[in-house]
Amino acid sequence: MPPQPNLKLAILALGLGAFAIGTSEFAAMGLLPWYAGDLGITEPQAGHVVSAYALGVVVGAPITSILGARLPRRRYLAALIAAYGVMNLLAAVLPGYGTLVSTRFLAGLPHGGFLGVAMLFAADALPREQRAKGVTQVLLGLTIANIAGVPLAGVLGQSLGWRWGFALPGVLALLAGWLILRLAPRVGAAKDARPMDELKALGNPAVVLTLLVGAIGFGGLFAVYSYLSAAMLATTQPPGWAVPAMLSGFGIGGTLGSIMAARLTIRLGTWRSALLLMGFMLATQGFAAWAVGSWGLMLLSSFLLGLGSGMVVPLQTRLMDVAGRAQSMAAAMNHAAFNAANALGPWLAGMALAAGWGWQSSGLVAMALSVAGMLALGLAWWQSRAAGMGMQDHPARV
Repeated sequence: MPPQPNLKLAILALGLGAFAIGTSEFAAMGLLPWYAGDLGITEPQAGHVVSAYALGVVVGAPITSILGARLPRRRYLAALIAAYGVMNLLAAVLPGYGTLVSTRFLAGLPHGGFLGVAMLFAADALPREQRAKGVTQVLLGLTIANIAGVPLAGVLGQSLGWRWGFALPGVLALLAGWLILRLAPRVGAAKDARPMDELKALGNPAVVLTLLVGAIGFGGLFAVYSYLSAAMLATTQPPGWAVPAMLSGFGIGGTLGSIMAARLTIRLGTWRSALLLMGFMLATQGFAAWAVGSWGLMLLSSFLLGLGSGMVVPLQTRLMDVAGRAQSMAAAMNHAAFNAANALGPWLAGMALAAGWGWQSSGLVAMALSVAGMLALGLAWWQSRAAGMGMQDHPARV
């Protein structure tokens, strides 16, 4: 990407869009006990609101990648984040459980396309060996959302009603869309882009196996985090500030984890950093299961869980290496994979809770998913070796 005078401001606008997405996605988990009570549904049923959003991301990622292949990135990104804002505002004002599930599904449709192309935009602005930093610049919008946006949405949801937790990111998303149109460089669409070429990524074994690692391995994080607020309220008597502090702690951990993951990926390469981060996630999920019943330890476990969320960085960087011309599809499908994990983890943890296994069971489900993710990572590494790509993953020299 050639140097542009508004590039830094444009990346900030993209980061605001990521901030809105992170606020909406994770606030839906933190506010789960409140909309469950208001709508008269059980907490496992309320978990379907989280899963519906995740399913929307999975469905929307390939569709938006194909439709946007020939569109200028500036307009494409602005349109996606504006649509995201509208769907969040509809979730905030329309009544009923069914409409909430539907609008959350629709809100998920532009998620993967926006974040995937936004990360490519930032990564293309940097030298090849520094691409992980570009990915992190946009990803920080997601993690900072958990420090400020999600706790603020939680406070609004608890004091004024849970619907404010969706109205806030809706307004921020519309603001981000306007800023992207104003600030992003006016770069035309790629004339040689072929929308159907994007589908070829889904037939590339290296891409599919990398996506599988995220879809399974990240499920453990969401299995724990989706029910963390409910578990704290059900098993302890925390002070009023504990739930917002827990959400903020996850965001602080996620921000530090993303920066750490970028440095690990640059220094160790994608395989070693992904394996190290997944092992760390496994350990933190075990700690989360043990911490249930003590709100202080649960606050600490939220921070530790956030540290492991930086695994998205080495996986996104790996996809850039193996996706060829289908960069937009691979980048969007990476977020679809993580949201498939967002659907899988809460669903399995909800089954364990419904079976009466107790709040610790979400951590045990999470550990099983992390082990399965490590097996998927080993399979992806074996495939790359067999295809002669294993030696391409060298630590970058800075």
